Amino acid sequence: MALKSIGSGTKLFYKIGEVCQMCQIEPHVLRYWESEFGVLSPAKNRAGQRIYREKDVEIVQSIRQLLYEEGYTIAGARKKLAEKGAGKGLPLFNEPARASQKTTLAQVRGILEEILDLTEE
Repeated sequence: MALKSIGSGTKLFYKIGEVCQMCQIEPHVLRYWESEFGVLSPAKNRAGQRIYREKDVEIVQSIRQLLYEEGYTIAGARKKLAEKGAGKGLPLFNEPARASQKTTLAQVRGILEEILDLTEE
């Protein structure tokens, strides 16, 4: 079963329901994966909803493929993703993702401020 493509960057952020639909998983599964894979730490909006970037969706798709299609365990998938991400500067899994979250939040804030500036003109 093929995963749905995430398009060509038409959206900056996706809600949890959209990500689950694209990746064909349930929301509780995705929330569990967030607790198991430190690199998967979506930002939250003011309402507390998770917002996923395209990069986050790609990570979810990779995790899904490793677990469901290739038969890895959670630990095996963590190890495999760490090997893939070692040269890409991705944070190690199960480490606190605070620095990554702060960076993401700063990026989100910057984008929102730009949008606000555009709407006020």
